[in-house]
Amino acid sequence: MSPDEPGGPAADATRQKGDPSRPVTISYIAETAGVSIPTVSKVINGRSGVAADTRARVEALVTEYGYRKSNRKNVLELVFGQLEDMWGMEIIRGVERVAREQRVGVTLTEFGPHHDPLNHSIDDTLARRPACVVTVAQLSQEQRDQLSAKNIPFVVFDPTGELPDGVPFVGATNWAGGRSATRHLIELGHRRVAMIAGPDKVLCCRARLDGYRSALEAADLPVDPALIVRAGLTLKDGRVAALGLLGAADRPTAIFACNDLQALGVYQAARELGLRVPADLSVVGFDDLPVTALVDPPLTTVHQPLTEMAAAATELALALGRGEEPTQVGLELATTLTIRESTARPVDDRPTGT
Repeated sequence: MSPDEPGGPAADATRQKGDPSRPVTISYIAETAGVSIPTVSKVINGRSGVAADTRARVEALVTEYGYRKSNRKNVLELVFGQLEDMWGMEIIRGVERVAREQRVGVTLTEFGPHHDPLNHSIDDTLARRPACVVTVAQLSQEQRDQLSAKNIPFVVFDPTGELPDGVPFVGATNWAGGRSATRHLIELGHRRVAMIAGPDKVLCCRARLDGYRSALEAADLPVDPALIVRAGLTLKDGRVAALGLLGAADRPTAIFACNDLQALGVYQAARELGLRVPADLSVVGFDDLPVTALVDPPLTTVHQPLTEMAAAATELALALGRGEEPTQVGLELATTLTIRESTARPVDDRPTGT
């Protein structure tokens, strides 16, 4: 079908130009031309890397449809579901580092319980038309589609749920981190290792729990359901979960917490029960927030490179905003175990005189 035939691309464009609710977009031109959105973006912005015949085809459609380049702001929008001071600041630091290097502004949006509803907030983001979005908030399929329809590229930071194929994201090796934390405790001689797991619906929490189970199984230790408690990811949640575990007759000698805030809650519970860390109880966290090196005793924790993850997400989002094809849609950065003074051999396993 030629562009001028009834029902052809030109007819569709005419209908779109006559209907303000359906503007001619880069995605529409890409679909009509049979090329990718980044290819159209390269042509519109005069960049290289496009075959001559493809460039000519896209340019002809741009002229025919009367497409005009949007006045997109040179701004990246960083979207949080709810901004948590310690964790969020590490992310902001990584985003701003790359944005500063590339001379891009940053807008911070929070979709928390005390703010506008999520749908209203995503409408505001769409209206601002940033160059790209890094979203820590977990957007629905509909909201992701809204961003795509407006040709606003986005990258999901540390996704909490499964994403469809092709959705760009940056995360960490949570399973490996959970395994290394648990293996460290086992190698110290602990045999009753408990875990305060996070919400089961959160992908990274499930991965850390699976890593914990894998380490136990590799050491031929039973995975005791009584030693696994699911809790929220706050200090208060960690304290309550630890009180339950440590109040049992056969209490664990070590606890691996799903994040650092939970681990600090374990510290509180141990103090309330008259237990010393690590003499009576070893504790491992996950994240390696700056505060963990300052508490007493300094916390052994899995280092999740939040700042580096945020920087990588920003670089990917900005590249997508420039119309570049990403070499990798999904990226997982490695976690490493940071051993400090909150872990030690269990009392019954220490040599005489220690």
